[in-house]
Amino acid sequence: MTEPNVERKLVEIMRIISESDKPVGARLIADEMHNRGYAIGERAVRYHLRILDERGFTKKHGYIGRTITERGKKELSDALISDRLGFIITKIEELIYRADYDLDTGKGNVIVNISYIDKDDYENAADIIRYAMSHGASISPKVGILEEETDEYDIYVPEGKVAMATVCSITFDGLLLKNGIPTLPAYGGLMQMEDNKPEGFIDLISYSGTSIDPIKIFLRRKSTSILQAIDTGNGKMLANIREIPASAASKAEIMMEHAKKNDICGHICIGDPGMDVLYAPVERGKIGIPIMAGINSVAAVEEAGILIETHPVSTVMEYRKMELL
Repeated sequence: MTEPNVERKLVEIMRIISESDKPVGARLIADEMHNRGYAIGERAVRYHLRILDERGFTKKHGYIGRTITERGKKELSDALISDRLGFIITKIEELIYRADYDLDTGKGNVIVNISYIDKDDYENAADIIRYAMSHGASISPKVGILEEETDEYDIYVPEGKVAMATVCSITFDGLLLKNGIPTLPAYGGLMQMEDNKPEGFIDLISYSGTSIDPIKIFLRRKSTSILQAIDTGNGKMLANIREIPASAASKAEIMMEHAKKNDICGHICIGDPGMDVLYAPVERGKIGIPIMAGINSVAAVEEAGILIETHPVSTVMEYRKMELL
């Protein structure tokens, strides 16, 4: 039996094939998977297609591509929305486990968001990201740059594009887990900033109750005013909140202070046991830790009118390979 994350990719690949009136090849499937928010390259698509062929869900037509079989159509029709509702949190759990960055050695992987931008817009976008990062709108000043036609980290970068990896705030959950503190993001939300300080969440979406990443939903709504918040002190930024056992508060605070020495920061505060934090509800016996979203600097690029396509909580990347922009 394959793991849940693989099963969901298989279902999405079948959807893509079923939506075409002719055989579809691995490259086209990889491009469309990328458009739908899945960080998967052509090589990985071929692996998934072999699984579908073996199950009898797809049929190979030489080098032309695949079509979906009647058996595949039935399997696709049985895919329930309840399964998709658990996709985001399952993906996050997997990435948290894979994020093994060690604050003492400076080695290991952090979780990253991946943004795609036209090469012609790269310099202007980089200036805006650098400006936003210098004003604390992100959790790390480091980025990873992937050039076109690469499939490193299983990320396909189309011709004429540049991919930029920014450190995702879910990296903190990986750090907490590595330090023996159980954690999982509870909400993604929109944070009101006043006088350069977080005033409170004005909108929240639960990670466990949506089939789309909450931060991506706010990006699509164009809800932020990052540049305004930086320039005037008042605006809206993206943030998320995780819950940890109340007994782990002191240990978590020590770990997050240690993270600052590695240029990983952005946590706003640590709440009180069972109490709302910045208007976000917290379960009894736990504390909430709100952290600014690492994707704020990218949202600022879109606010400036530059087209950029972003996939939050996308994959993991070696932090040592990321550099100051």
